[in-house]
Amino acid sequence: MARRLALLLPGLLAACSPARVAGLLTPSGGSETREGLAYGPHPRLRLDLTLPAGVTAATPLVVFIYGGSWRMGERADYAFVARALAARGIAVAVPDYRLWPEARWPDFIEDAATATAWLRSGAGRAAGAPSGPVFVMGHSAGGFIAAALALDPRWLGAAGLPGGRDALAGGALLAAPIAWQPTDEPVRSIFAPAPGGRIEAVPDPAMLAGAPPLLLLHGADDVTVGPFHSVRLAAAMEAAGRPARLRVYDGVAHVGILAAMAGPVRALGLARADALEEVAGFVRARA
Repeated sequence: MARRLALLLPGLLAACSPARVAGLLTPSGGSETREGLAYGPHPRLRLDLTLPAGVTAATPLVVFIYGGSWRMGERADYAFVARALAARGIAVAVPDYRLWPEARWPDFIEDAATATAWLRSGAGRAAGAPSGPVFVMGHSAGGFIAAALALDPRWLGAAGLPGGRDALAGGALLAAPIAWQPTDEPVRSIFAPAPGGRIEAVPDPAMLAGAPPLLLLHGADDVTVGPFHSVRLAAAMEAAGRPARLRVYDGVAHVGILAAMAGPVRALGLARADALEEVAGFVRARA
């Protein structure tokens, strides 16, 4: 398998982005993807829904929110995440959301909340979304969005999700910025409307009292979003009496924590974090 991938990669890389190559080469286990489902009127409010083979109404659903500094990203680039989890019996929705300069805080949080609520609505069920336990998951900037949905009860409630934040079975945060005072542009402008201009997933520590269980994965060598974000959140969750599993991987940087889920990376023996196994185990334990 590794030899076959090594022979195929040069041609595929010339044809499309490395992320999309990873999607093509990540085994799906017979899953099916329904592309471009509209969860709102704006052209960016579309999602891809990947359903595992043998999906039932009780199948767990992960809403994966990608990163990109809140100013870039396309759902098609993250098919490798959806396919990898679907091969393990988990349904995955990957929504696009509004980006800078059109969007600022909290537009992208509201979009992700709307996508999650839509997936639990009649329209979402008609499109094939299962009604099993729902989880939010995100990497980097998307990890901040997922953290905001899991930790701040106002977003999902305002989006109309029955039960609001209490409807979540858990949150998986990969290299997520949790609390940060941005000084560089355009991030400073993106968060200018936020209180104090801060990146703050948990405006009030008291909010953690009702938070769902969290899985926090971070690379020790991450210089983009330091691992202290996950370490401090894990400590805060423990202080609030809420479950949180923390893994900090030596020798893993910001992108590596997510790339470890890609089929080619695993097949070539390049994954230095068991992120896929951690996320799948976290979901299964709560499904």
